[in-house]
Amino acid sequence: MAQLPAITFKKTAPQKSGTVIVQAVDDKTLAEAGLALDEASDGQLTRAMKAAGFKAKSGAAIEVLAPQGTGLDRVIVAAVGDDGDLAAWLALGGKLAARIKHGQMVAIFPEVAPGGGSPDASSLAALAEGLLLRAYAFDKYKTRVDDDDTGRKKAARIAIMADNPAAARRAFSARRPVVDGTILARNLVNEPANTLGPEEFAAEAKALTALGAKVTVLTERQMAAKKMDALLAVGRGSERESRLAVIEWAGGKKKEPPVCFVGKGVVFDTGGVSLKPPAGMEDMKGDMGGAAAVIGLMHALAGRKAKVNAVGILGLVENMPDGRAQRPGDIVTSMSGQTIEVINTDAEGRLVLCDALWYAQKTFRPKCVIDLATLTGAIMVALGSENAGLFSNDDELAAQLLAASEATGEGVWRMPLGKAYDKMIDSKFADMKNTGGRWGGAVTAAQFLQRFIEDGVPWAHLDIAGTAMGSPKTAISQGWASGFGVRLLDRLVADNYEG
Repeated sequence: MAQLPAITFKKTAPQKSGTVIVQAVDDKTLAEAGLALDEASDGQLTRAMKAAGFKAKSGAAIEVLAPQGTGLDRVIVAAVGDDGDLAAWLALGGKLAARIKHGQMVAIFPEVAPGGGSPDASSLAALAEGLLLRAYAFDKYKTRVDDDDTGRKKAARIAIMADNPAAARRAFSARRPVVDGTILARNLVNEPANTLGPEEFAAEAKALTALGAKVTVLTERQMAAKKMDALLAVGRGSERESRLAVIEWAGGKKKEPPVCFVGKGVVFDTGGVSLKPPAGMEDMKGDMGGAAAVIGLMHALAGRKAKVNAVGILGLVENMPDGRAQRPGDIVTSMSGQTIEVINTDAEGRLVLCDALWYAQKTFRPKCVIDLATLTGAIMVALGSENAGLFSNDDELAAQLLAASEATGEGVWRMPLGKAYDKMIDSKFADMKNTGGRWGGAVTAAQFLQRFIEDGVPWAHLDIAGTAMGSPKTAISQGWASGFGVRLLDRLVADNYEG
């Protein structure tokens, strides 16, 4: 795949060729590096700003090609905006990355923070984070790319000027694992199902042992011994065996209960016997977006040596319609002992999650549990692709997630739970059925999951069907898979659960 830019932080970098990016302080005024280039080019930069009607709002930029007297290929004039918070610097990085081509030498001069003074180390780290996230492209299976002699696209080399390069490097080193975790999640969601089955996904989890995590993978035989028959029923129609991957990161105090994250990992969802329509079914390779977010998060926590005990659990299955597949009307028994009437085999993700959630609580006694799943199309009807649906039995946990959402820009919107919805999944023949019908589908799915949460355990469910794949393009995400959830949950942990 195309290589990400190589980013360094420097005190000074006299730039005599390539591309230089300078900062506009306001609609007409350049910061110091820009003023020097403007003088060398006999006012070409300020004339370009005036001619373009430049406004120094967040992410605004204009290009001047081969300005006279500089020897440079391009000068880009950019602005961070009036507020200049970390989100603005992140977005600026993304918008600048869109203007940087592979193999280019680039120097960036972010000299002035809104309100005065120089940008701090965190701001420069956010700028670099935005550059990397926007530069990501999944071209692994493209045979025609602009190659260098190694057969890979050359990486751009970007130097960011900083008053204190060492502090900027330290700040970015703390953020780089989060970038890498987001990109890992994107890669997994983008990967085709013929190369990423449950076993291959579990192997990706195993790779986190290199970062110091403990990883255990349960086979179908081991899950059967634990009576995880709801999860196993989903994968019965596939030639590929199901797996449960458990990732443990022990960065907190010894014996302190962990924060637990559970991800739906349906590597491909045909709908089973309740077959989906053919149109758009290819997108169901992304039905493991929840598990991808959890593995990406665990990569981030382990990579930055987070001071927290955390567990990530991935329920990995494939939902296929062969002669052994479960049928509508079947009744399965979950690990909790509760029975489930299968009304629709395409409502399979909740069957995977219910056993994974029960396993998480019984095995780890977590201080809280959060699950992520591309669970329902109904959440997209309600919220589109701008926000994930947030359901929770705990107001404090919900508030923490909403705050992390505000800080990272990964949108969530709290949705209701209630006894009236719960009645919609009561069954004539079992303890519950796996779908409550057409109306309130995202809510009844959450009500189903809540039946597998023990009393007193704070729990949140994130329905990410609209945000994990095919989501709207942003300054830092231009591909099909967004990696949604990694940055959100890393911020949740950093703000609330690290010692």
